[in-house]
Amino acid sequence: MVVPTKKAMNQRLVSWTLVVGLFVISCVAELERFEHAGKPDGSLSFLVVGDWGRRGHYNQSQVAFQMGKIGEQLDIDFIISTGDNFYDNGLTAVDDPLFHQSFTDIYTAPSLQKQWYNVLGNHDYRGNAEAQLSPILTKMDSRWLCLRSFVLNAGPEIAEFFFVDTTPFVTKYFSDPEDHVYDWKTILPREKYLNNLLMEVESAIGESRAKWKIVVGHHAIKSAGHHGNTKELNIHLLPLLQTYDVDLYINGHDHCLQHISSSDWYIFL
Repeated sequence: MVVPTKKAMNQRLVSWTLVVGLFVISCVAELERFEHAGKPDGSLSFLVVGDWGRRGHYNQSQVAFQMGKIGEQLDIDFIISTGDNFYDNGLTAVDDPLFHQSFTDIYTAPSLQKQWYNVLGNHDYRGNAEAQLSPILTKMDSRWLCLRSFVLNAGPEIAEFFFVDTTPFVTKYFSDPEDHVYDWKTILPREKYLNNLLMEVESAIGESRAKWKIVVGHHAIKSAGHHGNTKELNIHLLPLLQTYDVDLYINGHDHCLQHISSSDWYIFL
């Protein structure tokens, strides 16, 4: 009988530790990824819009008209939506006519017949959030792509966009929802959801080799507007963006145009 030496036993223990460690790492979920080709000259053009779905009212149709003109001038590659896609309370189901009344029938310009990459806002969570994520909507209008959080590699590697589901970070939607009913079916338990999301976002940004790293969310991190700063994002998301040298954070929610930069390098849009 061969009796393992203490050194051999220690080596075996280390080996098992490494295997267990690798297993744990491999079990960390990854954000779903999408690829979008850039132009042959290596450039990339896109439009960003947020807080828009109002059946054409509140200047939505007028803004859509101007988006069509600018989209043609810039020869845009795609459109980003920062959420609050359908007012006031999201969609009721995949067959809600609001989808056509506020999206398909509004953004009709030829230049806007490109892929739309969408995230959810707080108003979207007041309806059936899952409806906006359904592939059934994509079958109705092939431009539509909406997920809670995901990664878009554009270029390739000209820019990577990290779309983050920011609404579940905001405590008041849980502690003081007022008269609103939020669709938290797949969010609870909230702490577990947010911890997993932050790990997934950090992993994706940390691995990025893109020239431009851009994070997209609905809520502002910093804002001089009505809603002001989102304290939860300043605590949980901003440190990741700073650690991994993210170039831009793009958001909606405050219904105004702002370009906020720090005293050194960090920019918010």
